[in-house]
Amino acid sequence: MPSVTNCNARRRWMRIAAAGAAALVVAGGLAGCKSTTAAGTVGVERKQTLLLSSREVNNAAAQSYGQILAQAQSKGLLNRNPQQVARVRAVANRLIPATAAFRQDAPGWQWEVNVITLKDLNAWCMPGGKIAVYTGLLEKLQLTDDELAAVMGHEIAHALREHGRERASEQLATAAVIGIAGAVLGASSGTVDLASVVADLTISRPNSRTHEIEADRIGVELAARAGFDPRGAVSVWQKMARASDGEPPQFLSTHPSTENRIRDLEAYAARVEPLYQQARKR
Repeated sequence: MPSVTNCNARRRWMRIAAAGAAALVVAGGLAGCKSTTAAGTVGVERKQTLLLSSREVNNAAAQSYGQILAQAQSKGLLNRNPQQVARVRAVANRLIPATAAFRQDAPGWQWEVNVITLKDLNAWCMPGGKIAVYTGLLEKLQLTDDELAAVMGHEIAHALREHGRERASEQLATAAVIGIAGAVLGASSGTVDLASVVADLTISRPNSRTHEIEADRIGVELAARAGFDPRGAVSVWQKMARASDGEPPQFLSTHPSTENRIRDLEAYAARVEPLYQQARKR
C-alpha cells in the first residue's frame, strides 16, 4: 500500500507524538479517560486511553480506504457483482441507524460500504465507518442475512468503540516513550505514517481479546435493533470454525476459544432478544 511521506505528514505526526509524550510525562503513565460509546443493553462500559483525536484517525482511515478501493478497482476486484453489493449495502443500511443506541453521532458518519472480490473469509470496518466485505465470506459460508448482519455488526462495533484509535494511541504512547528516550540519548526521532498504521491495525493485525469481546456483544445488539436475529452470530461463528478447520479466520484470530465465544454470544443474544422482537413489530 502506498505510504504518505510528505513533510507535512511527518511534521504533523511529530507534533502529535510530542503532545502524547508530554501527556504521558504529566500523567505519569497511561490512564483510561473515557468510554467512546454508551453502554447499551449489553453493558460495554470500559474506559479507554485515547491520545489521538477522532478527526486525525478518521481522516487517516478515509485516506487509506481510498487507496485500497483504488487498488481493488485497478485490478477489477471492486463491486463486481451488483447483487452482492446491493445485499451487503441493504444490510448496512439497516444496521447504521441502530448505531445511535451507542453513539448519537454515528448515523451521520460518512459511511461507505463496498465489496471486494477476494477469497478470504474477511470483512472489516475502518474508523469513521469505512466498510469492506470480501466475496469469500459471502460465497464460501453461504451467509444468511442474519449471519451477514452479525459479521457486519461486529465490524461496525469496532468503529463505534474506536478500537483503531485506541490501538493507534497505544502505539503512539510507545513511540512517545521511545522518542523521549531517544532525545535523552541524542538519537533522532522516527516518523510514522498514520494512514498506514490505521490500515495495518484494521486489516492485518488481529484485535485484542477485550476488543473482540466488546465487538461481539455490541454487534449482537446492533443486529437485534436492526431486526436481524441476534442468534445469527452463533451460527456464523460455527460456520467460520468449520470452514477454517477449527481455527478462526484472520480477522477473528484472537478470540477466546470457540466454546467460550459461542457461550458468550448465546448469552448476549438472549439478552437482546426483546430488542429483536420489538424491531420485528415495526
